[in-house]
Amino acid sequence: MSLKELIEEANKKAVENMMEAEPVLVDVKLAKDFIPGFKSDMILHAGPPITWERMSGPLKGAVIGALMYEGLADTPEQAEKIASRGDIVFKPNHEFGGACPMAGVVTPNMPIYIIHDKKFGNYAYSNFNEGIGKVLRYGAYDKEVMDRLKWMHDELFPALKAALHEAVKDKGGIAIKPLIAQGLHMGDEGHNRYIAITRLFLIELIPYLIQADLPKDVFMRVYTFAKNNNFFTLNIGMAAAKAMTMAAHNIKYSTIVSVLTRNGTDAGIWVSGLGNRWFTAPAPVPKGVFFPGFTQDDANPDIGDSSITETAGFGGFAMAAAPAIVSWVGGSVQFAVENTKKMYQITYTKHKYFTIPYLEFQGTPTGIDIRYVLKTGITPTINTGIAHKKPGVGQVGAGIVSFPFELFKDAFKAFVETYGA
Repeated sequence: MSLKELIEEANKKAVENMMEAEPVLVDVKLAKDFIPGFKSDMILHAGPPITWERMSGPLKGAVIGALMYEGLADTPEQAEKIASRGDIVFKPNHEFGGACPMAGVVTPNMPIYIIHDKKFGNYAYSNFNEGIGKVLRYGAYDKEVMDRLKWMHDELFPALKAALHEAVKDKGGIAIKPLIAQGLHMGDEGHNRYIAITRLFLIELIPYLIQADLPKDVFMRVYTFAKNNNFFTLNIGMAAAKAMTMAAHNIKYSTIVSVLTRNGTDAGIWVSGLGNRWFTAPAPVPKGVFFPGFTQDDANPDIGDSSITETAGFGGFAMAAAPAIVSWVGGSVQFAVENTKKMYQITYTKHKYFTIPYLEFQGTPTGIDIRYVLKTGITPTINTGIAHKKPGVGQVGAGIVSFPFELFKDAFKAFVETYGA
């Protein structure tokens, strides 16, 4: 077979695997009890590898809060000293099978969702979602943030564990792909709009919370927290997307992107046929809609693993399914539709199961192909949250951002060097 034929065969397999993966939520555990190779002196983070010295404000803020959460520091000043003197090993979530939003920090005693791909056997994880605004994943770490994280560990975590135990007994867990597919028909896109998906998830979860026989006050606190947080299922959707893209990764000759991420300083990608090799470039600053009191000048460069949703064929690539998203991230309904149409030019196929009613039920753009990015000059455009550039502040808005072209140029060069012209 010619190289072109080998690439075609590999890419067909990669996107087929991605679409056929069956991500199911099966458990919640503490990170130290699930993530292989996770050590007590380690903090996992969103995006490609980075050192403390190069971290952006929101990622530094999240690390500071994480060290206080673990009881390793009593004050932000102590935490910063610990982080800066080399006592902590920083590693990307993606290298351990995870994807977490924004700063995306995970420490040993944080609860995480466990997704099992029943088709290909992969496991993926993400952390719990705190809501919007002043939260750890946006770099905030005051008492309100710490108190919420403690409640999530002490009450939300065991309640969800008990409910998922019942779900696994009943039907093997909660299948996530059907919820995303249905959400796309109800006005969500699966990255910055999870209003419908969260309700669909609660319909699945509530009977198992009841079967778990929780105290009434605990049940009501858990239910109210989930109901009032439209992003409650974002992290679950991200872990599902990670499982989908894992099924498309490490396929020889494939030019399909299997990781698309940012850490607030750098953006980075993996390409299926090039394994876990990072290609990085400076992270761009998103443009968007800001909370009262904040402006574009407050925005940090883009951050988070949440672009794994676009990598898997939904999220910003499915904005045509979610016209109301523009009230959150900016732009217009026309832009949302045009962005989805443009992403077809850089993706290998249309999704079998994720479809868009407004586009006559076409499948979503799926399988970013570095060859098509180079050919068209179009790069993946996603929607995103916006973090304040200073540690401790938190979320200041939401917006739109496009990935740097040089990521794909460098990856294509490496592909040619690996496989030949």
